[in-house]
Amino acid sequence: MKILRFAAAGFAAALTLTACSSGSAGGSTDATDGGSEGAEIRVWLAGTDTPQDARDYLKETFEEQNPGSTLVVQEQSWTGLVDKLTTSLSGSDSPDVVEVGNTQSPTFTSAGFFAPLDDIAEDLGGDDLLPGFVESGTWDGTLYAAPYYAGARVVFYSEQMLGDAPVPTTLDEYVATAKSVRTDTHSGVWFPGQDWYNMLPFVWENGGFIAEQNGDEWEAGFSSEGGIAGLQQVQDLFQNASNAPKDGDETNLQVPFCEGATTFLSAPSWIKWSILAEADAEVPGCPETYGADLRAFPLPGKDGGAAQVFAGGSNVAVAAKSANPDLAKDALAIMLSDEYQTILAENGLIPAKVSLADALPDDEVTAAAAAAAANAQLTPATPKWGDVEAQKVMQDALVRLAQGEDVAAVAEELDSTIESILNG
Repeated sequence: MKILRFAAAGFAAALTLTACSSGSAGGSTDATDGGSEGAEIRVWLAGTDTPQDARDYLKETFEEQNPGSTLVVQEQSWTGLVDKLTTSLSGSDSPDVVEVGNTQSPTFTSAGFFAPLDDIAEDLGGDDLLPGFVESGTWDGTLYAAPYYAGARVVFYSEQMLGDAPVPTTLDEYVATAKSVRTDTHSGVWFPGQDWYNMLPFVWENGGFIAEQNGDEWEAGFSSEGGIAGLQQVQDLFQNASNAPKDGDETNLQVPFCEGATTFLSAPSWIKWSILAEADAEVPGCPETYGADLRAFPLPGKDGGAAQVFAGGSNVAVAAKSANPDLAKDALAIMLSDEYQTILAENGLIPAKVSLADALPDDEVTAAAAAAAANAQLTPATPKWGDVEAQKVMQDALVRLAQGEDVAAVAEELDSTIESILNG
């Protein structure tokens, strides 16, 4: 099976090794790109995962190290990100530094959208960088996108909601428990119809696969025996355990949890901070109610232990068309510095450097994320995978399953579409 497996040993080590801070913030004050004095560097961050403290540190440190230049952080939506980056990075007004999902990296590294980073790779962290994310940011032996942060999905719950029901220890028990506590107004598990990230563990645990390479051709595996078995469990949850919108996505997953609308919530570990956000935050959390006894466990596997889950996270790169590439690399160096990465770690994001693991919170959520990450997987290692995501073929197929269509027919059509994209 040739699905790119996340470097589990490196990822697990990132959660257990002792921090060894170099104290270096990176960057330089003597940028050499012509005409860069007084330049404005634009950093595109995706979604809300990067905490405000890190954004402030980046801007303040960059402007202190590069007098006369300014740095602007511009937040982009994950929805439609591939298309927006493709247009922006190929235009005359390209951003300078961009965050991209780890599974999307090969689409851009292989197409020449990012500047090579081999000249500063050691300064960014070298062998201390998460190996799986280095691999996803490398094309034809050259590093184009450095690791930014990583994470894994865990199952959140509140003891108030779970009540006397035991914490499930196998995938079948998880499905059964979620179904048993569901009512017309309360979900056993919140599972929106487009949530393909939470679909993948069911396919993997039942022996299915996304796509694997056979010679020069890619063969998709959702219609394999294991793929169909996994999708049948997913459809069972859609129809009998979840009241989430059949065509909904995974935006603001903390909202239904904080409304007490679900017992289980399978989400990235860093959602913890959204759940614990103050009640007067822009998107309120629930620290005094369901967040007060917040618990978490790794999604259980088919035979127990931790299931194979999707290894989420991001890479960060310098745009090939940046008007000020040296200053852009200064900004990137700050984002990979021990100080900046420690801020990410303290907010529950797995840092890009293995040596900074001790900065992670010592709590149940982080422990669950460590167990999940040790068995995590990635999507197929092909630059055309970004097209699969951009065209939302898995999301569309899942919505059809949530609406009750035949699993085998949907799986066969999904495989055909994925193969046409990957082999096109």
